[in-house]
Amino acid sequence: MSTGDVVVLDFWVSPFCLRVKMALAEKGVAYETQEEDLFGGKSELLVKSNPIYQKVPVLLHGGKAVCESTNILSYIDETWPSPPLLPPCTYGRAQARFWADFIDKKVFEEGNALWRTKGEEQEAAKKIFIETLKQLERALGDNDYFGGATFGFVDIMLVPLTFWFYAYEKFGTFNLGDHLPKLSSWIKKCMERESVSTLLPDPEKVHEFVIMVRKMRGFE
Repeated sequence: MSTGDVVVLDFWVSPFCLRVKMALAEKGVAYETQEEDLFGGKSELLVKSNPIYQKVPVLLHGGKAVCESTNILSYIDETWPSPPLLPPCTYGRAQARFWADFIDKKVFEEGNALWRTKGEEQEAAKKIFIETLKQLERALGDNDYFGGATFGFVDIMLVPLTFWFYAYEKFGTFNLGDHLPKLSSWIKKCMERESVSTLLPDPEKVHEFVIMVRKMRGFE
């Protein structure tokens, strides 16, 4: 397969785009990226490929568009079945999809509340965010990964969000390692994987990006 057969419409700081690129890397699938300018004007290809939401990521495979990161991960896992991202048993897959949905609905938005708020509202947001991560830590247990000994679907859903954690800590003035030792160890374990370490942006640059967005949106 030539890389032109698989294209990711991308934005460098988007954890949702990173999910797609990590999944492709885990599968050993070659791909190209097209960086989108989400502030200066979206490309015609993005608008055409995702006319409903006009958001990244979009996976183009053989010219056909697949949208929304969780949906794309499932598509990747079915299209390139080895190595599998989801567990082999139906119960394991159901559990993985449950936690993937939990992550999608809670982690990113709750984390973003830390830089969108101040004072008592920010303190409340911090408590909610930490409690959500504690629930994930309990689900992780003493395993290396959320799938047990194998890096998989739930890990790929969550680990791209963790490079925003530095910004959350800065705005919320706390250290996640003090509250979440097992999850912190899981992050370090994931960072040993080439598919993770070579793709994650510098957390300090993410922090600078968030500062810029705060100013743009009048949160200063």
